Amino acid sequence: MQMTDTLPVHVTVVIPTRNEEKAIVATIESVPHDGWCEKLDFLVIDGSSTDRTVELAQSVGATTYIEPRKGYGRAYRTGFAMAPGDIIVTMDADCTYPGEEVPGLVRKLVEEDLEFITCDRLRKAEEGSMSGMHGFGNWALSFTARMLFWYGIHDSQSGMWVFHKRIMDNPKMRPTNDGMPLSEEMKLNARRCYGRKKAIEISVPYRPRVGSSEINTWADGRRNLIFLYLKRFGLNRTRSPWGPLEE
Repeated sequence: MQMTDTLPVHVTVVIPTRNEEKAIVATIESVPHDGWCEKLDFLVIDGSSTDRTVELAQSVGATTYIEPRKGYGRAYRTGFAMAPGDIIVTMDADCTYPGEEVPGLVRKLVEEDLEFITCDRLRKAEEGSMSGMHGFGNWALSFTARMLFWYGIHDSQSGMWVFHKRIMDNPKMRPTNDGMPLSEEMKLNARRCYGRKKAIEISVPYRPRVGSSEINTWADGRRNLIFLYLKRFGLNRTRSPWGPLEE
C-alpha cells in the first residue's frame, strides 16, 4: 500500500521467536520501511533459540531480548512492557502474516480512533497455510469462545494485533497467561474493555509457514480450551505488578 503522508506515530513490531532462522529476516523485511510512520522499530523476544535467529534479527536492525522463561504468552507480556513505541504490532516470525498490511492497519487504528485491531486469518487463509487439523482446532476454539462470551470474534487464535500501548495501563486489559491462551485472552479483554466499535476484527491473508512449527497441537488446544472455561467463570490466575521481570 502506498501511503501519501507520514503518520506521526512510533510503531514497534513485537515478534516472539524460537528457532526461526529460516524466516525471521523475511518477516522483518515484509513490513514496509519507506517512512510511512514517524518511527518504526522491531523488538524480537527470543525463547533461547539454539540457531541463528537472534544474530539474523540483529543483522537487519531488530532489538533482541532473551526471555529465559518459557511460553508464547510470556514472550508477548515481556515484549509489551519493553516496547518503546506508542503503537504495538504483533506478528509471528514465520512469514504467515502479511507484513505489507501493517501500514494500512496502523493508519486505520489512528484515523478511526480505534484502540485494538485483531486480524482474522480464517476467511483469507491461502491454500496450504493451515492443516485440516489446525483448521478444525481453530474453528472449534473460536466457536467455543463465541458461545461462552458472545464477543463476536471470528478467529480467536490469531496472533496479529495492532493496538495503542496505552491500553496496557488498564489493569482489565493486561493479559495474565504465559502460554498460547494469551492470544484469545487479548481479544476477550479488548472486547470487554472497549466494545465492538473500538476493538475490531479485520480479515487479512494467511500464508504457509516458513520453517518448522514448535506448536504442540493437542496440548496447546487443550490448554486453550481449559483457559476459556476458567476465564468464563473467573478462575484464571492473575499476576502483578505489571512489568517485564515480574515473578
